[in-house]
Amino acid sequence: MVARSEKSRSLGGEVQRVVSEAQLRCWAADLGRQAVRYGAFVALYGTLGSGKSTLVRASCRSAGVVGPIPSPTFTLVNRYRLPDGGFVHHVDLYRIESEEEVWELGWQELMARSGPVFVEWADRAEALLPDDRWDIHLAFAESSDRRRISAKTRGAAPRLPA
Repeated sequence: MVARSEKSRSLGGEVQRVVSEAQLRCWAADLGRQAVRYGAFVALYGTLGSGKSTLVRASCRSAGVVGPIPSPTFTLVNRYRLPDGGFVHHVDLYRIESEEEVWELGWQELMARSGPVFVEWADRAEALLPDDRWDIHLAFAESSDRRRISAKTRGAAPRLPA
C-alpha cells in the first residue's frame, strides 16, 4: 500500500498523487498486480525522466517477472515472461513518428493479447489506443525528486489501485 502524501486523492476511476520515487514504485507494484489480474492496457504519458520506465519495472517485478527489465527504447517492444507462462508487453513509442510505424510493430497482435500491455509515449499512437485502458500521466512535481501521478480509468477498464 502506498503511503499517501498530503497532496493525494483517489476519486472513483481517478488517482491524483504527488509521490517520491519510492512511493511511485510502491504504487506501481499495486498497479502491476492489478494489470496482470485484468490483462490491462496501460497508456503512459510524461516527459523524459518522469518515471515511466520506473513504473513499468516496478509493475513487472510485483507481477513476478524475474531477470532484467530493460526499457525498449531501441527494440521498441519487449516481452517479459510471467510465472504462469504469460507475458507482459512493454512498448516504447519514443522513436515512432507515424501511425504506420506503430502498425509495423505488431500493434494488431498487441491488441489481441491476453496479458497486460504498458505503452510509454502513448500520445504517439493516441488514435490507436483501445477505449478500455488506464491512462497514467507522470510529471515532475515541485521538487525534482517528486513526481505527480494523474491516472484515470477509460471505458470499461477495471478500477485503478488507490
